[in-house]
Amino acid sequence: MQIKTVWQQGSADPDNATHFATISQWWTDLDGQEITWRQRLIPASGNVSDLNWEPQRFDEVFVIRSPQVRGITLYWQKPTATEERNTTVHKLELDHLKQQLYIYPQSQLGLVIQVGRPQVVYQQVKLENPQWMLTIAGDRRVLVVRDEAQKLEIEMPLSSEQLTALKHQLESG
Repeated sequence: MQIKTVWQQGSADPDNATHFATISQWWTDLDGQEITWRQRLIPASGNVSDLNWEPQRFDEVFVIRSPQVRGITLYWQKPTATEERNTTVHKLELDHLKQQLYIYPQSQLGLVIQVGRPQVVYQQVKLENPQWMLTIAGDRRVLVVRDEAQKLEIEMPLSSEQLTALKHQLESG
């Protein structure tokens, strides 16, 4: 699977139509899900990765209703609205890993809209003096990591592939 799928109006890429279909399916699959909606002006460099996508004042979070694609126009509704909204696009870029779609509207060439599912925030735990143990019983491999001071124990079942990868990482460390 690709990390990013890009569709651009008028592109000579032979996979352009396939990319559009992939992105269209992702868009319609958002129906009933909570999304983040962020709009930013494209910087003078033209590099969207230079943008600050941290939440800002006018960013929105809402449950999207009836997302559809007709032609090269994206349609949707907000939960409390009766009118349908839309934007005709000249470029779409889907980041599969982050589950974010970058929409470049035809009507505002200096603007990019980021639509995505809210990001998962992982809880981080720092172990000061960990103890660990690897148990192998037949096909079952379990790595147990403990921190006595915090009274914390983490149990991680490992497949043989994961164990081999872990050994490799530790050796090349």
